[in-house]
Order: sequence, then C-alpha cells, then structure tokens
Amino acid sequence: MQPQDIQQELERARDSGPTKTLMIPPCPELLSQLQRVMEAEDPDLNAVARIAGSDVAMSAALLKLVNSRLYARSRRVETLDQAMTTLGLRQTAAMLTGFLVRSTLPVNSPLLGQFWERSGRRALALGHIARQLYNLEPDLAHTMGLFSHVGIPVMLQGLRGYSSTLVEAQARIDRSFIATENAAHRTDHAVVGALVARTWRLAPNIQMAVRLHHDFDIFGDEQLPMEVRSLVAANLVADHVVHRYETLEPEADWLAHGQVCMDFLGVTEMEVTDWMDTLHEAFAAPAA
Repeated sequence: MQPQDIQQELERARDSGPTKTLMIPPCPELLSQLQRVMEAEDPDLNAVARIAGSDVAMSAALLKLVNSRLYARSRRVETLDQAMTTLGLRQTAAMLTGFLVRSTLPVNSPLLGQFWERSGRRALALGHIARQLYNLEPDLAHTMGLFSHVGIPVMLQGLRGYSSTLVEAQARIDRSFIATENAAHRTDHAVVGALVARTWRLAPNIQMAVRLHHDFDIFGDEQLPMEVRSLVAANLVADHVVHRYETLEPEADWLAHGQVCMDFLGVTEMEVTDWMDTLHEAFAAPAA
C-alpha cells in the first residue's frame, strides 16, 4: 500500500461503508490553537506556555515527568517555564497533545481499562526510543504512540456490537485483532484511527503510520517513507515495553514480528531491556 493508496482508502472510508456514519469527534479547540502555533515558522513559546498553563493537571504532570529519571536532572525543576525549557518546544507540544486527546475522548468502558494510561506510556516509550535512534523526531513518535490505538474507543462508542467484537478480538489466537474487527464490521481500528488523525490534521506520516501499524510486511517497501516504516516498527517495540512494565504476556504481534521490528531499527534485546529500566519511573507518572 503506497501513500496515495492510503489517502484514497481513507477518503473512500469516510464517504461510504461502515465508517460513513461513524462519529469522528472534532479536534479540540486548544489543540487546534496549539497546531496553529506550532505550524508557524517561529513558534511562539509564550503561546504554548499559555496553553500549558490553562490546566493545572497538565502543568503538574509536565513537572512530574521532567523530574523523573527519564530526564536525569541533577537539580529539581520547579516551574512550568523550566519544564518547557528541559523538554523543548516540540516535545512540550507533544505532551500537551496527549492531555488534550485524553480529555476529548474519554473512555468509560470496563473493556478498555487503563486505555489512556497505556497510551500515555506507549507515547513516552516511543519518544524515548526516538531519542535513542536519532532518525525519528521524538515529538512525532510521541504523537504516534497516542494515536496508534485511538480508533478503538471511537469504534466502541460508534459501532453497534463492537463491544462483543472487542472481547472476541482480545481472546482469539487463531487470527489477528484487526482480522476479527474486519470480519464483524468491514473496518478496523487502524483505519478509524487514521481517520481521526486525518480529521485532526496530524502530519501525513502519522496518518500513514497509524493506518499501517499492524502491517509488518512494509519494511522493505522503499516507496513508503522511511519515517513511516520506522514509526510502525518502533510502535511495536514500545507496546512490548509497556506490556513488560504491566507484567502482561507478550502480544501475538510481538511474538511474530518483534525481531523483524528490532532488526529494522537496528536495536538489540539488551537495548530494549535498558529502555524498560529507564522508562519505569516515568511510566508510574500520570498518563501524558
């Protein structure tokens, strides 16, 4: 599947088929404001600070994260300005995106226990992995972690019978999660998540990576941007890191494709274990 094929598929999905009537929530106004600020040639730090300071919980979680082992500071950060300086403008914006997405898509179903906590950990892991690889932008990777599974709560809220499908997909071992979704609904959370990313005007490479995040035969396809393939591979590694932290059994995708993803990224099991150790304290902080 090539970039133009993905965009055409998303257009068809939005215009017809089971996703035509699916409610894609509009992008929250604060996130739209943040996107406009970050799209400027010289983003206004004060404007980002005003958005960050508009919610006490956002500010507090930024401070807690910056003071975690993940950033290994010798002196404690006490103010929002110091936290933003430590994180950098783009990483701050990525963190704020996480808070705003979570407030826009509340998840109340017991079928999705700790959904946003897990998404926040995946985003932190992806941002950290990107900083180690040097060929991925940490803010882009962080956003990928937030949005890779965002189609699941949207489908749960908008598709009749999806709760039963979700239970079945989590239990079956004879076929993949998205195969079970497609059998029941003729679509899946990768497509729906990409539609959310498209509606919210996220970067085209994020849209493609979300759409392809369960397609592990793309790594040799040089017509796909390297960034997209790297995001897909790193996303599975990040999911594995989160599962290990939560003492869950490895997912079928990891057992089948984990080595391929590590090989594509050029990382070893020892490096992944080191990342787990480094991320442990940050994972215990409020989801971001």
